[in-house]
Amino acid sequence: MNEAPATVIVVDDDPAVREALGSLLRSVGFEVKLLASVNDFLKSGRPDGPACLVLDVRLPGQSGLDLQRELSRENFQLPIVFITGHGDIPMSVQAMKGGAIEFLTKPFRDQDLLDAVQVGLARDRVWLENEKALATLRASFDSLTPREREVMALVVAGRLNKQIAADLGVSEITVKVHRSQVMQKMRAKSLPELARMADKLKLAPGKPQGS
Repeated sequence: MNEAPATVIVVDDDPAVREALGSLLRSVGFEVKLLASVNDFLKSGRPDGPACLVLDVRLPGQSGLDLQRELSRENFQLPIVFITGHGDIPMSVQAMKGGAIEFLTKPFRDQDLLDAVQVGLARDRVWLENEKALATLRASFDSLTPREREVMALVVAGRLNKQIAADLGVSEITVKVHRSQVMQKMRAKSLPELARMADKLKLAPGKPQGS
């Protein structure tokens, strides 16, 4: 299945700047969404595929830095390239500390913007792939029975089969059957791999998660 096209979202209240950036970005093959304000961005939402936000610092209403803080608070993942005609060092430091890819002062070279956008899109692709892998892992974990989840939590905590049998009040044979089912459903080829999966799922050691 083909990946959704890369989209660059431009938020700038100057129509001439928006159009110029839109033309530049389309000329190298990007899908482009041009918006005039933070409010327009919040209404439009995030594209399906990899994306990067080119964001003016000074905007009517909420500023670009306000938006960056809001996205961070909401744990909304989207790489940001800041552009500004009135940048200063404290502002750029704040933006970069907040995780911005780049802080470009107008007039900037086209290539500098394109390079920053490529870095942002590469970062977003990795994030999307990780999210997809985590969703698959969660689906596998959700397919486990409550008892299999108990066994998985105890296995990755380092408990032996006979210890798990004693913990749960079942036979060692029963534990082995559940353990085999866990490995099969989670598609884990080894105990270390299962432990890494539990870590990604933030499964507390020895404490099974409920359904």
